[in-house]
Amino acid sequence: MNIKNKIKIIVNGKQMQITPKFSLKSLIIKLKMPLNKIAIELNKEIIDKRKISKTQLKKGDKIEIVHFIGGG
Repeated sequence: MNIKNKIKIIVNGKQMQITPKFSLKSLIIKLKMPLNKIAIELNKEIIDKRKISKTQLKKGDKIEIVHFIGGG
């Protein structure tokens, strides 16, 4: 796909280019993150994981993903 057809988003402070109509779930899959061990914030709002498939990303969106790690 041509770079002109991509939109820019920010993921954990880093710019990223995606295709239009890219879902939040597609982003999580692309980043290879385990859905059960992360929290997702989209434009300073916590996202319910049950809604990520229907959440379409838009130009300029800012996503923060926190990955939980167990330890002792």
